[in-house]
Amino acid sequence: MLNMDTLYNQTNRLIQQTQQVFQGLEGNNVNAIEIENEIQEKINLINSNCEKLDTYLYKLSMDQRPNAKMRCDQLKYDGKHLQAALVSSKQKRARREEAANEREQLLNRRFTANPDLTAINIDYAIQHQNSLNNANRGMDEMINTGANALESLRNQRMTLKGAQRKIMDMANTLGLSTYTMRLIEKRASEDKVILILGVVVTLIVILIVIIYFT
Repeated sequence: MLNMDTLYNQTNRLIQQTQQVFQGLEGNNVNAIEIENEIQEKINLINSNCEKLDTYLYKLSMDQRPNAKMRCDQLKYDGKHLQAALVSSKQKRARREEAANEREQLLNRRFTANPDLTAINIDYAIQHQNSLNNANRGMDEMINTGANALESLRNQRMTLKGAQRKIMDMANTLGLSTYTMRLIEKRASEDKVILILGVVVTLIVILIVIIYFT
């Protein structure tokens, strides 16, 4: 009986020591594997002691056996609990390492320059800039053309007004009929409408060009 009690006490202390070693795994990524191996060795020793304790049970009397078996079962339960905790700790460590590797790979892909991709981006940027420059030049030319057209129409309007005034003066001087005067005024009105339409069309074209290129 003394040998069984001694082995039981040794195994119980070993379980407590193993639980204390588990605390070294918290936040320790450097020596985690070494600590895990140490814990596994202790768990193996606990299981081995439990097997030896089972052999002692059959040497006990029938009245002593139930109590001794209950104590051995408690040691086995504690050993299984430690084994499950070790497996869970290893899985958590593996997930942390995998996540750290993925972050490192992501950072390397993000900050490592790709020469081919960089060259393509530069060429695309140059082409895009050239297209913008060409569009700006084309828009400037269209605006200048429109401005010149407006200036030409304005000059024509002034010329028509001057010609109309001279015709009216000449008509008054020559004593033309009222019908002839009305025809002249009608022609002047039509020319004015044409002038206004030309101005409106020109403004619309300029507006469309500006909207398209911007």
